[in-house]
Amino acid sequence: MAFTCFRNVIVLVMAIVSSLQFMHVSSMEFQVGDTNGWAVPPANDTDFYNSWASAMRFKIGDTIRFKYKKDSVMEVTDKEYKKCNSTHPNFFSNTGNTMYTLEHSGYYYFVSGAAGHCERGQRMIVRVLVQDVINDEATSAASPPTLSLPLFQQLCALQFLFFILVSLVWLA
Repeated sequence: MAFTCFRNVIVLVMAIVSSLQFMHVSSMEFQVGDTNGWAVPPANDTDFYNSWASAMRFKIGDTIRFKYKKDSVMEVTDKEYKKCNSTHPNFFSNTGNTMYTLEHSGYYYFVSGAAGHCERGQRMIVRVLVQDVINDEATSAASPPTLSLPLFQQLCALQFLFFILVSLVWLA
C-alpha cells in the first residue's frame, strides 16, 4: 500500500517536471534608451541608440517602448535611415509613449520625425534574432552551443511521452 502511494507520487512529480519544460519565456518589453528615453543624444555620443540596441538581444514578439516629449518616432527603410529621410515612414507615432512590436527577424530602422534630430544622432537600428538558429553569429566562442527551438521542443515532447509511458506502466 505504501509503495503504491509512493510510486503514484513519483509519477505525479515526474509528469509535473516534464510538463514545466513546455513553458516558454514570453515576450519582453524594452524601454529605448533606458532612463534617457527617446531624445537627441549629447553631441559627443551620437551613436548612443545604436550602442544601446546592439547590447540587447531582441526576439520576435518583443516590444520596444519609446518615451519622449515634443518628438516622434518613425520606422523607415535602411535607405531612408542612412539619409535621415522621414517623408515615407512605414510607421509613425507622436504620442509620447509609443509601443512597437518586433514582428519578424531582421533589421528595423528608427528615426526621430522632429526636424534635425536624426542628423544629430536620434536614430537607431534594431536587430531581431532568428529564433531557430543553432549558433547565432553573436554567440561568443566561449558560450556553449544552443539548441534550435524546434529541436528542443521535439526533445521535450519525447521526454514527456516517455514519462507518460513509464507512469502508465507503473500504474498498471
